[in-house]
Amino acid sequence: MEEVKIIFEDKEMMVVEKPPLMTTTKERKGEEGTLEDYLQKVKPNNLLRNGIVHRLDKGTSGLIMVAKTEEAFLGLKKQFKERSLSKKYYCLVGGDVSFEGTIDMPIARSKYAFAKFGVNEEGKRALTKFKLIKKYKKDGKIYSLVEVDLKTGRTHQIRVHFSHLRWPLVGDRVYGGEPLEDLRRPFLHAYQIIFKHPINDQEMTIKIDLPKDLVEILKKYEEY
Repeated sequence: MEEVKIIFEDKEMMVVEKPPLMTTTKERKGEEGTLEDYLQKVKPNNLLRNGIVHRLDKGTSGLIMVAKTEEAFLGLKKQFKERSLSKKYYCLVGGDVSFEGTIDMPIARSKYAFAKFGVNEEGKRALTKFKLIKKYKKDGKIYSLVEVDLKTGRTHQIRVHFSHLRWPLVGDRVYGGEPLEDLRRPFLHAYQIIFKHPINDQEMTIKIDLPKDLVEILKKYEEY
């Protein structure tokens, strides 16, 4: 099991960096190798899902908040429900993305493909803000490294929104992204969380760099 990095920890909570291709919580009976399994071995507690407050897709790497006490668990959950915290991501998409923008399109489960989601007016509101970080070029095509400020937390939200705009994430085969042999997952990384500590109310910013596999992918592209 790949080691999980603990980025921040005190008596009440932790923020950990989930590696790619690790499922966050145990969704199926008998499933092993999840972040939940890892935490139960190294930092066990009696909370639901060992205190994991939110999820990332299996292919997405990055920051996840974990409570160690019931009070912290409820406090962090409240911030997610009220959308009072900030979650930011980096993603590399195929296409010439505008400098910044807002995607406000509802998302629902696909009626045609199992485990897929799509933009659907009957779905729940999904709000994604983004800004361009840098453009790249490869084989005559333009790619854009984008910072995403996720305002709602719908399943596959970033992947669905950018795919709908015909800017699919590199490596995201499910939603039409360009497949790369050296990348077995979408180019998507949760790199920053800003929140208030659930006990002392202190504002905290936790930030990490791009993981090695995504850094190596960027080296294959020419800055544009």
